[in-house]
Amino acid sequence: MYPKINEILFIQIASADEKEAIKEYKSRIADVEDNSFLIEVPMQQGSSRLKRLFFGEELSIYYITEDGVRHYFNTYVTGFEEDVVRLVRIRKPLPDEISKIQRRSFLRVHANLELAIQAEDLTRAVALTEDIGGGGLSIYGEPNFSLVEGQKLNCWLLVPYRNSAIEHVAFEAEVVRIKELETGRQLCMLKFVQITDSERQKIIKFCFERQLDYRTK
Repeated sequence: MYPKINEILFIQIASADEKEAIKEYKSRIADVEDNSFLIEVPMQQGSSRLKRLFFGEELSIYYITEDGVRHYFNTYVTGFEEDVVRLVRIRKPLPDEISKIQRRSFLRVHANLELAIQAEDLTRAVALTEDIGGGGLSIYGEPNFSLVEGQKLNCWLLVPYRNSAIEHVAFEAEVVRIKELETGRQLCMLKFVQITDSERQKIIKFCFERQLDYRTK
């Protein structure tokens, strides 16, 4: 069932930016490990533009078997390897996570976390997240802190873990979409534009723990 070395993967990337989310990329499996696939840097379909991926980025992938059936799975970037060419390491799904039906539910969890934000004019506010994942998060708009699409923000996120430890995660984000809710509030979708791998890993660890909590309830 698993795709083999040299097999082609067709990839879409989790993004709050709808134009980016519908783009399809193509890659090739260069190597297979126990828990990972090593793939070439994806190339956008219909062009020669390579897509740079980041640690923790969430991917929706399908491949086509010899009988012409598409098989789908969701995964995320777990690292990189410098070979003759740069390779991207992605998590190998469990057999029961591969489906003939497309599923676009990425590793994004609902969570109300405190986020301190600072705009380019140095005004500040504290907001609550609605959900969070390896590629970005959504926050509820604050009445006294107006956000617009395309705006860049410096952010500091308070991340609590199951062992009662608390981490502070710093990053720069961009507002990619603002949705008006029926309650009159705004839901602002942000993507990470500057974040270190170590900071992103803290967020992914939180998401894994939260998913584990959901499964055990």
